[in-house]
Amino acid sequence: RVGIDVGGTFTDAVLVKEETRAFFYAKTPTTHHDLAEGVLKALEEVLASAGASFPDVDYLIHGTTIGTNAIVEGKGARVGLLTTRGFEDVLEIRRVARPKEAAFDFGADNPPPLVPRFLRQGVVERVNAKGEVVLPLEETSVLQALKYFKREKVEAVVVSLLFSFLNPSHEARVSEICKRELEGIPVSLSSEICPEFREYERTCTTVMNGYLGPIIERYMENLLGRLKKKFGPVTLHIMQSNGGTMTAEVAGSHAAHLINSGPAGGAIATAFISRLTGYDMAVGADMGGTTFDISMIDKSLPKTTTWGGVTEYPIKLPMVDLKTIGAGGGSIAWVDEGGVLNVGPQSAGSSPGPACYGWGGTLPTVSDANLLLGRLNPNYFLAGKLPLDMDRARESIKTHIADPMEMSVEEAALGIIRIVNANMAKGISGNSVEKGCDLREFTLVTMGGAAALHAADLARELNMARVVVPPMCGNFSALGLAVADIQHDYVRTFAKKQGAIVPEEFLAVFKEMEQDGLKQLVDEHVRKEGIEIFWSADLRYEGQSWELNTPIDPVDSLDTKSLEKVVADFHQLHHQVYSFSEPNGVVEFVNLRVRVVGKNPPLSLPREAASRDPAPPPIKENRPVYFTTGGWKKIPIYERDDLPVGIGIRGPAIVEEQISTTLIPTGHVAFVDEYRNLVIELGAKSRKRSLPPRMKRG
Repeated sequence: RVGIDVGGTFTDAVLVKEETRAFFYAKTPTTHHDLAEGVLKALEEVLASAGASFPDVDYLIHGTTIGTNAIVEGKGARVGLLTTRGFEDVLEIRRVARPKEAAFDFGADNPPPLVPRFLRQGVVERVNAKGEVVLPLEETSVLQALKYFKREKVEAVVVSLLFSFLNPSHEARVSEICKRELEGIPVSLSSEICPEFREYERTCTTVMNGYLGPIIERYMENLLGRLKKKFGPVTLHIMQSNGGTMTAEVAGSHAAHLINSGPAGGAIATAFISRLTGYDMAVGADMGGTTFDISMIDKSLPKTTTWGGVTEYPIKLPMVDLKTIGAGGGSIAWVDEGGVLNVGPQSAGSSPGPACYGWGGTLPTVSDANLLLGRLNPNYFLAGKLPLDMDRARESIKTHIADPMEMSVEEAALGIIRIVNANMAKGISGNSVEKGCDLREFTLVTMGGAAALHAADLARELNMARVVVPPMCGNFSALGLAVADIQHDYVRTFAKKQGAIVPEEFLAVFKEMEQDGLKQLVDEHVRKEGIEIFWSADLRYEGQSWELNTPIDPVDSLDTKSLEKVVADFHQLHHQVYSFSEPNGVVEFVNLRVRVVGKNPPLSLPREAASRDPAPPPIKENRPVYFTTGGWKKIPIYERDDLPVGIGIRGPAIVEEQISTTLIPTGHVAFVDEYRNLVIELGAKSRKRSLPPRMKRG
């Protein structure tokens, strides 16, 4: 299996030989002018490192941030929106709320709609709240709108009619007319993309699908074409934001499902490590060159949500619950007008890159600060393929930070590290503590080339239990892609109170979605024995605005007692989340959901037994490293591949590997577990409690 993850700075590839559990990896700069070029280069390098050829590849999966980047940069397609006449301004009105983070900024405003007013056209039709047609579709109004779209040269059409999630007949007819009149232009229907109630979120999600569709489709066609030209016939899977995969051929028509395609791989990788190690409560910290992606793992499963979004545009689709902030190795440090030091969210990326890369960048970044403080080895970055320039790093920090703030370059560099750590700690806290999680129960799992340098300080700041640095840490989110399953989600709005539900009707909706999912998996050549099916429903008390997703056991028959059990489970879940419930309250069933999963054969990292008396690992060198207390200190540097299973290393120390570097601060100890994870225990008490008794400390 091969997983390829395209990040803002580097493109990572991991190859797994299933029979031998051998892992190989490659890391190449991301080629922003043509992302497919970087993907092919990473694929070629990882095949070469494994001594394999493309015909040996059984499963190829790709994670990409192209959709997210298109939204952030405003470079999506030119979309025309067809909606029920009189409701053209749903995208503008939103929910009559200002941005949450700007509650006291009276000059702040929501981002502009992805479809400007002149490209939003109303058609004559009406379906009521019961799904009944009260005004037939007037096809001449559709033809007039499409004629206008032709003149305006729209690249995609989105159809979102009132209550189409209950009765999609009008949307289906509009789609037929669009395909006849606008041949070759993709059409997105809200009744297919997001068949749920809530008009604004449904419309915005479908618009996002149309906005990204042509961009994703062009990229996939280019990538598939290049792969086929070089390697012959190929089946390429794409990571979805729900943590599952889809084939590249259908990605263009389901573009909204790819919003967090790349970062979702990191969440799956964190869950993978959580299952292996038994640390079933974990936080995934994926720090690459551009961003810092945070995921929460509960009982070895990624937390999911149906309320995701990018830059205040809501996406009402099932997805891994992720938080992304602009804090990576390439995040730029700068001094504002008030003389205050800031880091990010702007990034130097791979072009021009940090100053120390020597690719033309002159602004100071987090990587420049780590190099200046002795935490990065200038001659061993990417195993020496990219020598780092200490003089350029020093000059950039001196010119832009140290001199304006009248401090030494070391203190300036340390200030950069402190601020980026504070930004990351705040991001983790916002995705966990603010949602009721006790981080003392959680393990921090690091991914990305930069994360392990900051992880111990972050975990200490947040009072977390420990840090796990997996093997191939710098490429580990790409491994998450390789272990992901094929997955599809289906939803129908049901909107009935418990007392009004007919069990047979309730069951029929689930069975219909289940059959749709099974057909999709069969089309993707999933083995019948590898299929899993999950049911759930969004429930709430009468009068509430929001729902809780409650699991339901799939069954072939259903009666009133089965419904009562679902309601009882909802009461229990409501009490768990909000500390209260209303057992005598009226419960509403809002949405019914089905998830179908095509399981890939399970993978595991190679497992090694610990030696009873492991020999102390050799020290590569003793290198000066700058710390908050004590300034410059000479500390031992170890090569990760030289560390035997069972060995313990006291901080301060640094462990280097080809694509990452781990800092073990003073007062902490790290040990190598049976899967060759580097586990950092925080503080003396934690170390005494958790370090296996036969593990020898170096």
